[in-house]
Amino acid sequence: MKKILIVGGGAGGLELATRLGHRYGKSGKAQVTLVDKNTSHIWKPLLHEVASGSLDTSTDAVIYSAHGALHHYHFQHGEFIGLDEARRQVLLAPMLDDEGQELLPQRQLAYDILVLAIGSQSNDFGTPGVAKHCYFLDSAKQAARFHRALTNAFIRVNQQQDERQLNIAIVGGGATGVELSAELYHVAALAERYGMQKMSGKRLRIQLVEAGPSILPALPPRISNAARKELTKLGVEVLESTKVSSACEQGLITQSGKLLEADLMVWAAGVKVPEFIRALGVFELNRLGQILVEPNLKAKGHQAIYVLGDCCGFLQADGTWVPPRAQSAHQMASLVARNIDLEIKGKALKPYQYKDHGSLVNLSRYSTVGSLMGNLTGDSLFIEGRIARIVYISLYRMHQVAIHGWLRGMLMILVEKINHAVRPKLKLH
Repeated sequence: MKKILIVGGGAGGLELATRLGHRYGKSGKAQVTLVDKNTSHIWKPLLHEVASGSLDTSTDAVIYSAHGALHHYHFQHGEFIGLDEARRQVLLAPMLDDEGQELLPQRQLAYDILVLAIGSQSNDFGTPGVAKHCYFLDSAKQAARFHRALTNAFIRVNQQQDERQLNIAIVGGGATGVELSAELYHVAALAERYGMQKMSGKRLRIQLVEAGPSILPALPPRISNAARKELTKLGVEVLESTKVSSACEQGLITQSGKLLEADLMVWAAGVKVPEFIRALGVFELNRLGQILVEPNLKAKGHQAIYVLGDCCGFLQADGTWVPPRAQSAHQMASLVARNIDLEIKGKALKPYQYKDHGSLVNLSRYSTVGSLMGNLTGDSLFIEGRIARIVYISLYRMHQVAIHGWLRGMLMILVEKINHAVRPKLKLH
């Protein structure tokens, strides 16, 4: 029986494990195992909602072990730290509990086919003080940490007799920074509704700091201009062409020496592949640390290893790299599933071709802007408002269907609707 091992339970890894579990695990034709250092999955584009408190991971997260039992794959809780290609084994670090006691020992897992879908993490570019003073949003755990700090800050502001504002600085004008900026105004209004009478959007001062000349630099100017206009209308101070040289307890220090005072600081200025991939010394990498792959998504020089998602370095014919987006991971997962099937049958593998279906940025309940179709038509269609929001929500619904199937996916959506009607719209703990 072939052993298919998938490391990383993000959007692409979980979708792949689900597909292969149904195709091979259910029949016993292969053993499909998913490895992740977390015990549950949350769709990464929603982490800003976890951070703000408008999404509760206790009800919306996917528990890997339970999901694996339903979809015929095994789950191993562990952190990937080593690779022995000669023996076709991966090494997992020991897992510790909150008190530092060992839950699981260091382990080796064997594979015939290995898929690396380990995602990415925030890149602070070695900026002094950032690791100590800023919050990151790489995982549900980090987002929950920021949410606790935000809730405590709301409570403090609500108790103040003066009109002092809560200063929040967000570094990085990409989708995460832009969406979080808008979401914070929304939850401030919800806090007022849920008993914090002195808390509102007027008590917030949010500075969105972007080093480049424009927010949303990877998207067309029409989208970034529309987003900037909406953010400014909310009250966000959009500081473009502003580079941060360091962070301290009082706030951010720009390259010009100016102090941007902040009570809370979030770093969302870029991503990179985890450093241990470089430390392994076995893969060819690009400057972002992504693993270079062949057209069929196998790591260069490694016939038993596929790579997908943010950690995959795929150079396109036009000289650009496939961007680290959820749609990229989804498309790669689909091809890897197909190629594993072809490989098992002894047939030629198919090449990967990225299809840009457009980009959407959700500004909480205030607006959604973006472009659709991308290279499907050779041009893009700008959309905003209610239609754009419906399309944005549908992307998450498609992910739910991909990992739960149509019937369970529809039931999950129904449960969400019921929870939305009967539960508080803001997590206050």
